[in-house]
Amino acid sequence: MERFDLDFMWPTEDPFLFCVFHNDRYPKGNRQLGPAESLAGRSIGQDFQAKNGYRMYHGQQVPGFPTHPHRGFETITVVERGFVDHSDSLGAAGRYGQGDVQWMTAGKGLQHSEMFPLVHQDEDNPLELFQIWLNLPAAHKMVEPHFKMLWSEKIPTVTLADAGSHIKVIAGRFGDTNALPPPPDSWAANPDGEVGIFLIDLAPEGALELSEAQPGLRRRLYLFTGASIDINGDCLKHRQGCRLDHTKALLKNSDQPARALLLQGQPINEPVVQHGPFVMNHRQEIIQAIEDYQSTQFGGWPWSSPEQVHGLGKRRFARYPDGREEYPEFDNSEG
Repeated sequence: MERFDLDFMWPTEDPFLFCVFHNDRYPKGNRQLGPAESLAGRSIGQDFQAKNGYRMYHGQQVPGFPTHPHRGFETITVVERGFVDHSDSLGAAGRYGQGDVQWMTAGKGLQHSEMFPLVHQDEDNPLELFQIWLNLPAAHKMVEPHFKMLWSEKIPTVTLADAGSHIKVIAGRFGDTNALPPPPDSWAANPDGEVGIFLIDLAPEGALELSEAQPGLRRRLYLFTGASIDINGDCLKHRQGCRLDHTKALLKNSDQPARALLLQGQPINEPVVQHGPFVMNHRQEIIQAIEDYQSTQFGGWPWSSPEQVHGLGKRRFARYPDGREEYPEFDNSEG
């Protein structure tokens, strides 16, 4: 079993491009939704040092990622704790978190911002999220951009035999349980792609069997909480990942609760050329993406700030480019 250590960015393989794990202990917020404490000593605009347990990333006042472009792939953002404020060049917006997932197809190109609003002024604002980049096949790299929300209340969960053990089915199929539909042009929408994104919780001494899949399927398992998991007799330790093949695998947990992320899929098997926020098949397409962005700004930026946030007291919501607004059916968040 091939193992690797987990840092800020987790290694993946085709059809995935990479996975980033954000785990920040943000303090109380101020009225601007930024930290209610001094930011002195930070490299504002490029703060990745985790001073006092958190990073501002590229944000000036609010942590997160101000306006930036994408083309040629998808972002899948899984927010387990805290909130994300989304805004984009299509006029779409949203606030999501506390188990929600946003799935965005960049396609032919758009700009967006992803800010982490500190919505609580009387308590800390911890953030835990994964952002997964899933490639698009060449035939779909220039499709119209699309985004959808998978609200936590509607994401299917598989309850396992051991009390306290369950699997959150974000993409794909686990046993008889299907995930919510992905965007229409996603590799995950192709049954032959066998894309799966599963967030696994195992109780102490709990077990899970991964069934055999079609040959060629690529699997990677990332243990981010817990002491260790035995996998077919090999030990995967805390903050380690491993590469698995399509064959059956038996996971046995140690004496501590464990959480792991499982990514799987059939490879697209096409050339990949990446230049920052653009992922295409050939270098000339990257040059074209840069030229297109310089000339069109992918539609421009319709918001008042490059690090747009949606205000104190705003609950979870999604506003789509056609003006339609969507709210979770049951919303108990205070953000």
